[in-house]
Amino acid sequence: MAATAGHPARSGAMAKAVLFDVDGTLIDSNDLHAAAWVETFKRFGFDVPFETARSQIGKGGDNLIPSLIPSEKLDGTQEEMEDYRSDLFQRCYLPRVVPFPGVRELFERLVQDGVKIVLASSAKSKEVDYHLGIIGASDLVHATTSADDVESSKPDPDIFQAALDKVSPLTTEDVVVVGDTPWDVKAACKAGLRTIAVRSGGFPDEELLEAGASSFTTAPRTCFATTKGRSWPMANKHKRNWKYEKC
Repeated sequence: MAATAGHPARSGAMAKAVLFDVDGTLIDSNDLHAAAWVETFKRFGFDVPFETARSQIGKGGDNLIPSLIPSEKLDGTQEEMEDYRSDLFQRCYLPRVVPFPGVRELFERLVQDGVKIVLASSAKSKEVDYHLGIIGASDLVHATTSADDVESSKPDPDIFQAALDKVSPLTTEDVVVVGDTPWDVKAACKAGLRTIAVRSGGFPDEELLEAGASSFTTAPRTCFATTKGRSWPMANKHKRNWKYEKC
Protein backbone atom coordinates (compact mmCIF):
# COMPACT_ATOMS: atom_id res chain seq x y z
CA MET A 1 0.00 0.00 0.00
CA ALA A 2 1.23 3.50 -0.76
CA ALA A 3 2.41 5.65 2.11
CA THR A 4 0.42 8.49 3.61
CA ALA A 5 1.62 12.03 2.99
CA GLY A 6 3.72 13.78 5.58
CA HIS A 7 6.49 16.20 4.71
CA PRO A 8 7.17 16.94 1.02
CA ALA A 9 10.16 14.66 0.73
CA ARG A 10 12.02 12.37 -1.60
CA SER A 11 14.72 10.12 -0.17
CA GLY A 12 14.47 11.98 3.13
CA ALA A 13 15.21 15.41 1.65
CA MET A 14 12.62 18.17 1.78
CA ALA A 15 11.14 19.14 -1.56
CA LYS A 16 12.02 22.63 -2.71
CA ALA A 17 8.86 23.11 -4.80
CA VAL A 18 5.34 21.70 -4.90
CA LEU A 19 3.27 21.68 -8.09
CA PHE A 20 -0.42 21.76 -7.21
CA ASP A 21 -3.25 20.77 -9.48
CA VAL A 22 -6.19 23.11 -8.83
CA ASP A 23 -9.62 21.64 -9.71
CA GLY A 24 -10.58 18.96 -7.21
CA THR A 25 -7.32 19.45 -5.33
CA LEU A 26 -7.51 22.99 -3.99
CA ILE A 27 -11.09 23.86 -4.99
CA ASP A 28 -14.33 21.87 -5.02
CA SER A 29 -15.15 22.00 -8.72
CA ASN A 30 -15.02 18.53 -10.26
CA ASP A 31 -18.78 17.96 -10.24
CA LEU A 32 -19.34 21.41 -11.73
CA HIS A 33 -16.92 20.70 -14.57
CA ALA A 34 -18.69 17.40 -15.25
CA ALA A 35 -22.09 19.11 -15.32
CA ALA A 36 -20.79 21.72 -17.77
CA TRP A 37 -19.45 19.00 -20.05
CA VAL A 38 -22.75 17.07 -19.94
CA GLU A 39 -24.63 20.22 -20.92
CA THR A 40 -22.12 21.00 -23.65
CA PHE A 41 -22.27 17.54 -25.14
CA LYS A 42 -26.07 17.68 -25.17
CA ARG A 43 -25.93 21.06 -26.93
CA PHE A 44 -23.90 19.42 -29.71
CA GLY A 45 -26.14 16.36 -29.96
CA PHE A 46 -24.30 13.87 -27.74
CA ASP A 47 -25.88 12.12 -24.75
CA VAL A 48 -23.05 11.56 -22.27
CA PRO A 49 -24.02 10.39 -18.74
CA PHE A 50 -22.82 12.53 -15.86
CA GLU A 51 -20.65 9.83 -14.28
CA THR A 52 -19.02 9.09 -17.63
CA ALA A 53 -18.05 12.73 -18.02
CA ARG A 54 -17.07 12.88 -14.33
CA SER A 55 -14.60 10.03 -14.76
CA GLN A 56 -12.64 12.11 -17.29
CA ILE A 57 -12.42 15.31 -15.25
CA GLY A 58 -8.82 16.37 -14.84
CA LYS A 59 -8.17 16.28 -18.57
CA GLY A 60 -8.32 19.42 -20.68
CA GLY A 61 -10.89 19.57 -23.45
CA ASP A 62 -8.27 18.61 -26.05
CA ASN A 63 -7.98 15.18 -24.41
CA LEU A 64 -11.38 14.83 -22.75
CA ILE A 65 -13.53 15.20 -25.84
CA PRO A 66 -11.76 12.51 -27.92
CA SER A 67 -11.96 10.17 -24.89
CA LEU A 68 -15.76 10.29 -25.05
CA ILE A 69 -16.72 11.16 -28.62
CA PRO A 70 -15.27 9.32 -31.66
CA SER A 71 -13.44 11.71 -33.93
CA GLU A 72 -15.56 10.77 -36.95
CA LYS A 73 -18.65 12.01 -35.10
CA LEU A 74 -17.15 15.37 -34.16
CA ASP A 75 -17.20 16.63 -37.75
CA GLY A 76 -14.65 19.35 -36.98
CA THR A 77 -16.61 20.80 -34.05
CA GLN A 78 -14.14 20.06 -31.24
CA GLU A 79 -12.75 23.58 -31.00
CA GLU A 80 -16.24 25.06 -31.10
CA MET A 81 -17.30 22.62 -28.41
CA GLU A 82 -14.36 23.58 -26.18
CA ASP A 83 -15.15 27.28 -26.59
CA TYR A 84 -18.82 26.71 -25.79
CA ARG A 85 -18.00 24.75 -22.64
CA SER A 86 -15.46 27.34 -21.49
CA ASP A 87 -17.99 30.17 -21.85
CA LEU A 88 -20.75 28.10 -20.22
CA PHE A 89 -18.55 27.18 -17.26
CA GLN A 90 -17.45 30.75 -16.66
CA ARG A 91 -21.01 32.09 -16.88
CA CYS A 92 -22.96 29.45 -15.00
CA TYR A 93 -20.68 27.23 -12.96
CA LEU A 94 -17.57 29.18 -11.97
CA PRO A 95 -19.46 31.37 -9.46
CA ARG A 96 -20.41 28.18 -7.55
CA VAL A 97 -16.81 27.08 -7.03
CA VAL A 98 -15.48 27.20 -3.47
CA PRO A 99 -12.02 26.40 -2.11
CA PHE A 100 -11.43 23.45 0.17
CA PRO A 101 -10.72 24.42 3.80
CA GLY A 102 -7.19 25.15 4.90
CA VAL A 103 -5.54 25.86 1.55
CA ARG A 104 -4.06 29.20 2.53
CA GLU A 105 -2.81 27.80 5.82
CA LEU A 106 -1.13 24.95 3.93
CA PHE A 107 0.53 27.41 1.55
CA GLU A 108 1.70 29.55 4.45
CA ARG A 109 3.41 26.55 6.08
CA LEU A 110 5.16 25.65 2.85
CA VAL A 111 6.34 29.17 2.16
CA GLN A 112 7.63 29.46 5.73
CA ASP A 113 9.69 26.33 5.02
CA GLY A 114 11.10 27.93 1.87
CA VAL A 115 9.08 25.78 -0.54
CA LYS A 116 8.03 27.30 -3.87
CA ILE A 117 4.38 26.79 -4.85
CA VAL A 118 3.26 26.50 -8.47
CA LEU A 119 -0.33 25.97 -9.62
CA ALA A 120 -0.37 23.55 -12.57
CA SER A 121 -3.84 23.22 -14.05
CA SER A 122 -5.50 21.89 -17.22
CA ALA A 123 -7.98 24.78 -16.94
CA LYS A 124 -7.81 27.96 -18.98
CA SER A 125 -5.73 30.81 -17.56
CA LYS A 126 -8.81 32.93 -16.74
CA GLU A 127 -10.20 30.12 -14.60
CA VAL A 128 -6.87 29.61 -12.84
CA ASP A 129 -6.66 33.34 -12.07
CA TYR A 130 -10.20 33.27 -10.66
CA HIS A 131 -9.42 30.22 -8.53
CA LEU A 132 -6.29 31.87 -7.18
CA GLY A 133 -8.44 34.81 -6.16
CA ILE A 134 -11.01 32.77 -4.23
CA ILE A 135 -8.26 30.78 -2.52
CA GLY A 136 -6.85 34.10 -1.37
CA ALA A 137 -3.22 33.08 -1.70
CA SER A 138 -1.85 34.99 -4.66
CA ASP A 139 0.84 36.44 -2.43
CA LEU A 140 2.11 32.94 -1.63
CA VAL A 141 2.16 31.40 -5.12
CA HIS A 142 5.44 31.52 -7.00
CA ALA A 143 3.94 30.89 -10.47
CA THR A 144 1.01 29.35 -12.37
CA THR A 145 0.65 27.30 -15.53
CA SER A 146 -2.52 26.50 -17.47
CA ALA A 147 -3.80 24.87 -20.63
CA ASP A 148 -3.06 28.14 -22.42
CA ASP A 149 0.68 27.64 -21.83
CA VAL A 150 0.99 24.24 -23.52
CA GLU A 151 0.02 22.31 -26.61
CA SER A 152 -1.51 19.36 -24.79
CA SER A 153 -3.24 19.05 -21.42
CA LYS A 154 -3.17 16.24 -18.85
CA PRO A 155 -2.63 13.28 -18.92
CA ASP A 156 0.19 14.47 -21.21
CA PRO A 157 3.12 15.86 -19.19
CA ASP A 158 3.25 19.31 -20.83
CA ILE A 159 1.68 21.26 -17.96
CA PHE A 160 3.99 19.83 -15.32
CA GLN A 161 6.98 20.30 -17.61
CA ALA A 162 5.99 23.95 -18.02
CA ALA A 163 5.60 24.22 -14.25
CA LEU A 164 9.09 22.77 -13.77
CA ASP A 165 10.43 25.51 -16.01
CA LYS A 166 8.95 28.04 -13.58
CA VAL A 167 11.13 26.68 -10.74
CA SER A 168 14.32 26.20 -12.76
CA PRO A 169 17.09 25.29 -11.93
CA LEU A 170 15.30 22.84 -9.61
CA THR A 171 15.08 19.29 -10.97
CA THR A 172 12.49 16.54 -10.68
CA GLU A 173 14.34 15.31 -7.58
CA ASP A 174 13.52 18.60 -5.85
CA VAL A 175 9.83 18.72 -6.75
CA VAL A 176 6.62 16.87 -5.80
CA VAL A 177 3.14 17.05 -7.37
CA VAL A 178 -0.17 17.15 -5.48
CA GLY A 179 -3.24 16.17 -7.52
CA ASP A 180 -6.60 14.45 -7.24
CA THR A 181 -7.15 12.59 -10.52
CA PRO A 182 -5.50 9.68 -12.32
CA TRP A 183 -4.76 12.15 -15.12
CA ASP A 184 -2.71 14.33 -12.76
CA VAL A 185 -0.78 11.27 -11.60
CA LYS A 186 -0.14 9.96 -15.11
CA ALA A 187 1.00 13.37 -16.32
CA ALA A 188 3.36 13.70 -13.37
CA CYS A 189 4.78 10.23 -13.90
CA LYS A 190 5.48 11.04 -17.55
CA ALA A 191 7.34 14.15 -16.38
CA GLY A 192 9.38 12.06 -13.93
CA LEU A 193 7.65 13.48 -10.85
CA ARG A 194 6.34 11.84 -7.68
CA THR A 195 2.67 12.48 -6.85
CA ILE A 196 0.76 12.76 -3.60
CA ALA A 197 -2.86 11.92 -4.44
CA VAL A 198 -5.58 13.90 -2.65
CA ARG A 199 -8.87 12.08 -2.10
CA SER A 200 -10.88 15.30 -2.29
CA GLY A 201 -11.47 14.79 -6.01
CA GLY A 202 -13.59 11.68 -5.50
CA PHE A 203 -11.50 9.16 -7.46
CA PRO A 204 -11.02 5.66 -6.02
CA ASP A 205 -7.68 4.79 -4.46
CA GLU A 206 -7.34 1.88 -6.87
CA GLU A 207 -7.41 4.17 -9.92
CA LEU A 208 -4.90 6.56 -8.37
CA LEU A 209 -2.57 3.71 -7.41
CA GLU A 210 -2.82 2.17 -10.87
CA ALA A 211 -1.92 5.55 -12.36
CA GLY A 212 1.22 5.65 -10.20
CA ALA A 213 0.42 7.66 -7.06
CA SER A 214 3.20 7.50 -4.49
CA SER A 215 1.10 8.36 -1.43
CA PHE A 216 -2.30 9.61 -0.32
CA THR A 217 -3.79 12.34 1.81
CA THR A 218 -7.42 13.06 2.61
CA ALA A 219 -7.63 16.76 1.82
CA PRO A 220 -5.39 19.70 0.94
CA ARG A 221 -5.01 20.85 4.52
CA THR A 222 -3.55 17.46 5.52
CA CYS A 223 -0.78 17.68 2.93
CA PHE A 224 2.62 18.10 4.56
CA ALA A 225 0.91 18.46 7.92
CA THR A 226 4.13 18.16 9.87
CA THR A 227 7.79 18.81 9.42
CA LYS A 228 8.75 16.45 12.22
CA GLY A 229 8.66 13.22 10.26
CA ARG A 230 5.17 12.12 11.34
CA SER A 231 2.44 11.43 8.79
CA TRP A 232 -1.27 11.96 9.05
CA PRO A 233 -3.07 8.63 9.32
CA MET A 234 -4.60 7.01 6.26
CA ALA A 235 -8.22 8.06 6.05
CA ASN A 236 -11.15 6.04 4.79
CA LYS A 237 -11.51 6.03 1.04
CA HIS A 238 -13.26 9.16 -0.18
CA LYS A 239 -16.70 8.12 -1.40
CA ARG A 240 -18.12 9.61 -4.54
CA ASN A 241 -21.14 11.82 -3.97
CA TRP A 242 -21.85 13.11 -7.44
CA LYS A 243 -24.91 15.21 -8.01
CA TYR A 244 -25.76 16.53 -11.44
CA GLU A 245 -27.36 19.96 -11.37
CA LYS A 246 -27.85 21.66 -14.72
CA CYS A 247 -27.01 25.34 -14.99
